[in-house]
Amino acid sequence: MNLLFLGTSAGVPTKSRNVSGVALRESKGKGWYLIDCGEGTQHQVLNTKLSFHSLKAIFITHVHGDHCYGLPGILASAGMGGRKTPLTIVAPAGIKAWLEATCEATQLCLPFALEFIDSDELPSVEFESIAVTTFRLSHRAPSYAYGFTETKVDAALDVDKLAQKGIPRGPLWGQLKQGFDVDFEGELLKSHDYLIFKHKPRKVVIAGDNDQPELLLDACAGAQVLVHEATYTEEMAQKAGDVGHSYAKLVAAFAESVQLPNLVLTHFSPRYQLSPHALPSIEEIRQEAQSVYSGSLYLAQDFGEYTLDKAGHFSELA
Repeated sequence: MNLLFLGTSAGVPTKSRNVSGVALRESKGKGWYLIDCGEGTQHQVLNTKLSFHSLKAIFITHVHGDHCYGLPGILASAGMGGRKTPLTIVAPAGIKAWLEATCEATQLCLPFALEFIDSDELPSVEFESIAVTTFRLSHRAPSYAYGFTETKVDAALDVDKLAQKGIPRGPLWGQLKQGFDVDFEGELLKSHDYLIFKHKPRKVVIAGDNDQPELLLDACAGAQVLVHEATYTEEMAQKAGDVGHSYAKLVAAFAESVQLPNLVLTHFSPRYQLSPHALPSIEEIRQEAQSVYSGSLYLAQDFGEYTLDKAGHFSELA
């Protein structure tokens, strides 16, 4: 899995940061998923190798504009670029109503179908190699996190167990190896019972705006990475609570409590500058989080890219 940040600013863009957008790329091929789509996201995509033809789904965490205003533009560009394949959009119901009204008012006729899934119903959605689960968060508007879990994990057949069961070599072995359940002498054999997995499924959780990180307890079970907003520092805790956001120490303390190995903070208020010598600086967010979190901490920047390998090791790409 690969994460590419297309925007890391909260509310409005700055000269160095666009508003929210994250691309999650599959480990094989060109397929990718877009989580949030603030205004200008399509311009950010132009500076990457991502293609709208390879986009498999868009996930919107909530209806606020810095997370969705770029959606009509991306869809229009995909259509003008010749996309014909249907596109899945998982989003709160309000996004569907808004987008339909926008398409009608601006005469936007897309040459591909949109398949909407209402995130308010906390759906689980399966794609070819990734399963996505929805989790409810706490914000001024209904907000969600999406957990992306690898479904195709490298595995070897448990030959000894197959021999003990008396299953002859041949097509049945091949079907079990490919993940299919099979019938053998009137008994249904479950594929996963006869496979030895070489590593744990990779799992990344990407959260929308949220002032209660503890709501992600179940979401983070088995996850190697959490991407979460840290709009403010603790100095602004009152402001954060008033507008339904988290501050760095709050998120980092939660990550420490569940022993999460990797935490990526994003969605920084425009008040925090990139320069460590500025006041206030994003460096203050880093220092505050590090004071309570012992795992690997990352502060996302626009076009920052990270990879999660099969062994579960997470690292930033140079």
